[in-house]
Amino acid sequence: MTAQINATVAGVPRIGPGRELKKALETYWKDATTGRNLATVATQLVNQQADALTQAGLDSVPTIGRSFYDSMLDTSALLGTLPARVADIDDHGNDGLPAYIDRLFAAARGTADLPASAMTKWFDTNYHYIVPELDADTEFRLDDAALLSDLSDQITRGTAARPVLIGPLTYLALARTTDGSDALVHLGEVFDAYARLLPRIAERGASWVQFDEPYLVTDIAVDDGRRSDLLARTRAGYTKLAAASDLHILLQTYFGDGDLAVSTLSGTGIAAFGVDLVTGRTDERQSTDTRTADADLLPSWTGQEQILAGVVDGRNIWRTDLSRALATLKTLAARGPVGVSTSSSLLHVPYSLAQETSLDDDAELRSWLAFGAEKVAEVAVLSRLLTGTETETDRTAVAVSHDAVEARRVSARTHNEALRARTAGVTDADRHRSPFEQRREVQARELNLPPLPTTTIGSFPQTAEIRRARADLRAGRTTPAEYHQAMVDEIRDVIERQEALGLDVLVHGEPERNDMVQYFSEQLEGYHSTDLAWVQSYGSRCVRPPILFGDVTRPEPMTVEWFRVAQSFTDKPVKGMLTGPVTMLAWSFVRDDQPLGTTADQVALALRDEIDDLVDAGAKIIQVDEPAIRELLPLRRAQQPAYLEWAVGAFRLATSGVADSIQIHTHMCYSEFNELIGTVGDLDADVTSIEAARNGMQVLHALRESGFELGVGPGVWDIHSPRVPEQSEVDTLLTEALEAVPASQLWVNPDCGLKTRGWEETTASIRVLVAAAEKARATVSA
Repeated sequence: MTAQINATVAGVPRIGPGRELKKALETYWKDATTGRNLATVATQLVNQQADALTQAGLDSVPTIGRSFYDSMLDTSALLGTLPARVADIDDHGNDGLPAYIDRLFAAARGTADLPASAMTKWFDTNYHYIVPELDADTEFRLDDAALLSDLSDQITRGTAARPVLIGPLTYLALARTTDGSDALVHLGEVFDAYARLLPRIAERGASWVQFDEPYLVTDIAVDDGRRSDLLARTRAGYTKLAAASDLHILLQTYFGDGDLAVSTLSGTGIAAFGVDLVTGRTDERQSTDTRTADADLLPSWTGQEQILAGVVDGRNIWRTDLSRALATLKTLAARGPVGVSTSSSLLHVPYSLAQETSLDDDAELRSWLAFGAEKVAEVAVLSRLLTGTETETDRTAVAVSHDAVEARRVSARTHNEALRARTAGVTDADRHRSPFEQRREVQARELNLPPLPTTTIGSFPQTAEIRRARADLRAGRTTPAEYHQAMVDEIRDVIERQEALGLDVLVHGEPERNDMVQYFSEQLEGYHSTDLAWVQSYGSRCVRPPILFGDVTRPEPMTVEWFRVAQSFTDKPVKGMLTGPVTMLAWSFVRDDQPLGTTADQVALALRDEIDDLVDAGAKIIQVDEPAIRELLPLRRAQQPAYLEWAVGAFRLATSGVADSIQIHTHMCYSEFNELIGTVGDLDADVTSIEAARNGMQVLHALRESGFELGVGPGVWDIHSPRVPEQSEVDTLLTEALEAVPASQLWVNPDCGLKTRGWEETTASIRVLVAAAEKARATVSA
C-alpha cells in the first residue's frame, strides 16, 4: 500500500443543519434572480462540512461538491445524460451556479410544459433519487466543469478532499430506458467517460476518488445468466480506471455485505474497499444475539487492498458500542490494512445532537443516541484506538459508550409487560377478514358509489396559514381552543371544496398533521419526536424521523375527533386516515434490540384500536397508508420471505378487526411495486391506490398479468410536478388503466397526497381528474 486512509466517513449530508439549502432552493424556484444566493449557500455548506470533518480528526474528506438536488441526478448532469426534453431550457448559470442548473431542476421537478423524471427510493432507504433516462443511442459526454471547480475550491482551502462519484454499474443498474433496451449495454462507455475524468481530478490535486457501488450488495450475486459477464465487465472497467491516473480509488459499498465487491474487484488496482459492517451483522438488525462472528467477515479479502471498515452505523441514530467495534477492527487489522469509517453516508441521519432541543430534559434518551457529528467523533476515537494514538479521553469514551448501551438494554422505558402479553396472545384469526367477494357485495350496498369512484390520497395543501397556526400553538401565541377552531375551519373549507369539485369519497385534508409519521409518533408511547433532527428525503423535501426507542402503545384516540368534524360537514363518505405499521417503522429511527416484526405488531395493535374507535365514530372507509412496504424489502431475495411475512402480517393485524361493511384502503408510492403485486394482494385491502402517473403507469402491466382482483386506483395525476395535467393526459392514463383493470375494480385518484401543492393547481388538476372519470363512466356504462 502506498497510501492509506485512517479515518473517514462514507458520505456527508448536504441540506444544511438548519435546512439552509432547502430554503435557498425554494427561493430560487420562485425567483431565478436569487441564483447568487443559492450558489453562496451551497458553497458555504460544503466548506462548513469539510472544516468540521477535518477538525474532528478525519484524514480524508468525502465531497460531492455542491449538490443541488440528488447525487444520481448530478451524475446524469456530469455524464451529459439529462433528458433530451429539457435540452432547450434556458439556464441561469451565470450566477455561480452550474451551467446546467435549470435543466437539472426541470428534470427533477418538471415544468408547466414538461413532465418530471421518475423518482424512486434509494435501495431500502427513505431517500429518493431521480431515475436516469437512457436509450440504446445515449451518448455520454462529460460536463465536468462544475465538479472540477468545486473540487479545486476545496483543494485550495487545504481540504483532503475525496470526490465521491456514483459507480458505473450502480448508475446503469438503476437507470431506465425509454426504448426497452438494456441500460447496462453502456457499461463500457460510462467507464470510458470516468477514465477521461480521473486525470482531470488528479490535476486539481486530489489523491483519492471514491466510487459508490451499492448495487454490488444486491442480488446480482444470485442473478440470471448475465452475472458472470456483468461482473467481468465491471472488473475490466475498474482495471481501466485504476490505470487512468495516479488517483487512489476507494470502492464503496453499503446497505449489505461487501464481500462480492472485494472478490470481484480485488487485484484491479483499486486501493481500498469501503464496506458496511453494521447492516446484516444482526438478524436484519433485529437481535443482538445473532451477530455474525468477526472472523467470518469478508472471506474474500486477502489483505491486498485496504479495508475501510464501516463499524459506525450511518443509517440509524444509536450510539456505537465502541469496545465491540474496536474488537472488530482489531480482528480485521490482523489480516491486513484497515481504516475506520461509517457503514454508509451520513446523509441518512441528522446533523448533530447538540442542536436537538427536544432532548434537553431527557438525558437518558440522549445518552443512547449519536447523530452525524457524534458518529464522526466515534470514527475519530476508534481510529486513534486502532492506531495506538489514543488519549485518556478516548479510553473514557469507550467505557461511557458501553455503559450507555447497557443502560438502554435494561431500561424500564423499553419494555411494557402488558403490551408484550397482548402481543403474545395474537392469533392467526386476528390477521384475517372474510373473503373479498363477500366484503365487496356488502360494501357496494353500504356505500352506493358510482362506477370509477373518485377520491384523493389524504392531504390537501398545507398553506402558510396552517403552518403558522401550528407554530403559534407550539410557541404559546395561541390557545389549544383557538388552534382547534382554526383546524375546524380549515377542514370545513376542504370538505366544501371537494364537494364543489364533485369528488365521491372525501378526506379531511390533514391540516393538523405536520407529517404522516411524526403526527402519530407524537401521540404514541415508546416514540420520541424531535424538533430539529432534519434529514433530506429528496430535493428540498426534509423530514424529522421520530425515534422509536421502546414498546409502542396508544394512550388515547389520535384521529377520531378530526374525522367526526369532517363527516359532520358532508353526507358523502369521509375516509379515516392512518399510517400503517411498516411505514411507521420505515420512516422512523427504530430500536435495533428486538425483531422488527415484533415492533411492527406493537404499532399494528395501536392502529387496530384506533380503527375500532373510528368505526364507532361512523367511519365507513378507513385508509391505512403503506408507502414504505416496498422500501424495507431486503436487498437479497433469501431474506425477503421472512420480511414479507411479518410486514403483511402487521398490516393485516391492524386492519382485520372490522366488519365486512367497512372498506379498508391503503396507499403506496415512491417505489417499484411491479414486483410486489402479489404482496399487495396479500395485504387484502379492499382498495389500493398506487403511484403510477409519474412512473409511466408501469404498474398496469403487473396488474394485468397477475389478474389482480381487489380494488385499485393507479394514480392518473403526478402531484410531484408543479403543473396542471392536460385533460388528454389524464384521459389517456385512465383509458390505459381500464385496459388493465375491470371498471368494477378501478378507482380514480392522484399519485399521492397534495400537501406540497398550492390550491390553484390542486383545484385545476382535480377538475381534470373528475372530468376524466365522468367521461370514462359514460364509456363503461354504454
